[in-house]
Amino acid sequence: MDDTSKVQEHVVQLTSPKAKLYLEADTAIRRDLLGYPKALQAYDLLSMDPEARGHWDMSNYITMRKLGYNDHGRVHALLTGSASVAILKLLVEAGAKPDVMESGVGDLDDTYLVVLISTMLHDIGNQVHRHQHEAFGVTLAVPLVDRILEKLYRDPEQRTELRSFILHSIYTHDLIAEPLTLEAGVTAVADGTDITKGRGRKAFALGSVDIHSISALAVDEVQIMKGEQVPVEIRVIMNNSAGLFQVEETLTRKVLNSPIRNMVTVTATTRDELPGDQRIIRRVRLHPTEPRFTLD
Repeated sequence: MDDTSKVQEHVVQLTSPKAKLYLEADTAIRRDLLGYPKALQAYDLLSMDPEARGHWDMSNYITMRKLGYNDHGRVHALLTGSASVAILKLLVEAGAKPDVMESGVGDLDDTYLVVLISTMLHDIGNQVHRHQHEAFGVTLAVPLVDRILEKLYRDPEQRTELRSFILHSIYTHDLIAEPLTLEAGVTAVADGTDITKGRGRKAFALGSVDIHSISALAVDEVQIMKGEQVPVEIRVIMNNSAGLFQVEETLTRKVLNSPIRNMVTVTATTRDELPGDQRIIRRVRLHPTEPRFTLD
């Protein structure tokens, strides 16, 4: 058995109905959090919290209904949450040391908790407005994060320090400010992985016809797996070369401006059986040492 087959891939099939997307993301998160009881309990608390659900629903309403953007609600929260856990797992297996552990604030269980909560709450500020949504997200997340952490940690100092890591990741996820921790880098990159047509179809159906929605419709799936030369490889499978815009503008931008840039590579491939596509590209790869795509 080779190394790749030993690692469980995080594969998102965005042709699935919404209910199946929830189930797939939930299953992936629970699978990767086996052995991390605090992170898993935090996930359960967050998923069932009515305030969190309200945040996701209203963020989605403003971004999709009022701005014509792609999904920023519960589906996005779950998909990026599962991606963040998968990415963190591969980084840790490769020997990377998260800042939660490096600082002495917590252990690996605490790290998973920070990454998962950060990623699942990163976009809730959109319910106020897209403009400065990172800062709004920090403010809105505080009472929710406090409520969850108080149920899991008795030490107020540790709760405060873990909350700091979470808020930093939320504030820097869209690169308005530089992500400075490994956990923030994971949150930013995980956000960038949700670029598939299941997300773009919603905006398209509501009348938003632009390069963002069209390119999202050109991306079939995203796979997160162990890389050959770096810890993490993110494979993007496209049904049309137009998807490369989404890959470059969203995912690659997040990778290149995160603290984990040297530990992640991105590969974009068009399917072989494309009757209507003139195959502008077949396969391109982002090399960690070069801030650009090259033909493979």
